[in-house]
Amino acid sequence: MTELADRLHRELHEAADPELAPAMAAYMKVAENGTLPFLGIRRPAVRRLARAAAKGASPELLVATVRDLWENADYREERYAAQDILGLRWSAGRLDLLDLHREMAQTGAWWDHVDEVAHRIADLLDTHPVEVSATLREWSTSEDLWLRRLAIIGQLGRRERVDLDLLAAVIEPNTADREFFIRKAIGWALRDAARVRAAWVLDFVATTELSPLSRREALKHLG
Repeated sequence: MTELADRLHRELHEAADPELAPAMAAYMKVAENGTLPFLGIRRPAVRRLARAAAKGASPELLVATVRDLWENADYREERYAAQDILGLRWSAGRLDLLDLHREMAQTGAWWDHVDEVAHRIADLLDTHPVEVSATLREWSTSEDLWLRRLAIIGQLGRRERVDLDLLAAVIEPNTADREFFIRKAIGWALRDAARVRAAWVLDFVATTELSPLSRREALKHLG
C-alpha cells in the first residue's frame, strides 16, 4: 500500500466504534448481500479523515491511494474513504478515471457505492459529454445491474443541464426490468429531471410503460 493509504487505514481503525457496526451493517443489509462489513465509523467522520489525509498530495499519489484502499479493503469505511478522495477537486474532469468509476460500481456492487459513483459521472458529463454519453448508453444494456443503475442515475443533480435524449435512451432498455434497484433508479432519475423539465417527464411517463414503482417515484412531486 502507499504510505498515504496505510496512514488512512490506521486512522480509520483507530476511529472505529465497534458498537456502531451492527446497526450500520443491518441498514446496508450486509448479511443478505455479502458485501463488506463495517468498522463502525459514521460517514461524516470518514469523509473528514479522507480529506485531511489527501490534503497536499499529488494526483498520482491520490490515484494510487484510492486503488490501494479500494482493492485491499476489509471494511466498508475503507472504500468510503477511497470514494471520498476520488470526489475531491483534483479528480474533476478526468476522463482517464472513468474505468476506475466503472470498477467501483461493479466491485462495490451495492447502492451506496454505486450512488456515490453517480456524482462523478454527472461531473464528467459536463466536461466530456460525447464520450460519457456513449459510455452510459452502453452501460444501460449491460448484464451488470449496477452499471445499468449507474447509467440511469448518472445525471442526478444536473438540473438545467440534463440531457433528456440521453435520459430516455438509458431508461428505455430497462423499463421491463423487475429488479427493485433498477425500477427505483428510473423513478428517481425522472423525479430529479422533473424539477426543471416537468412537462417532458409528464409526457414521458404518459407514453412509456413503466412499473408502478417507477411511475410513482417519477410523479412524486408533480401532484
